[in-house]
Amino acid sequence: MPLAEAIPPVHGKVGKSRRRPKTLYADRAYDHDRYRRQLREKRIEPIIPRRGTPHGSGLGVHHWVVEQTIALLHWLRRLRIRREIRDDIHGALMTLASDVICRRRLNH
Repeated sequence: MPLAEAIPPVHGKVGKSRRRPKTLYADRAYDHDRYRRQLREKRIEPIIPRRGTPHGSGLGVHHWVVEQTIALLHWLRRLRIRREIRDDIHGALMTLASDVICRRRLNH
């Protein structure tokens, strides 16, 4: 839940930005009614496939984007092998890495 609470405001349409997303995608590892209940209390609709159900729910499209982003961040060795003890330094390096990746993508 700390991860869900750390989500920044969602910008988009004109007007006051949303404080929380409408939906949250997660994988089968988070298949527990406690997580679903906590998210619904925060008015976030959880989309979490149940364990034991067949694959093919369509969540793979969203997971692929996340996995590709993680793979791009692992290009940079300093992020692949974390040596920073402080979270703020690691967060700053993640921001810089994201900027580098976006710049490379826009230049191509």
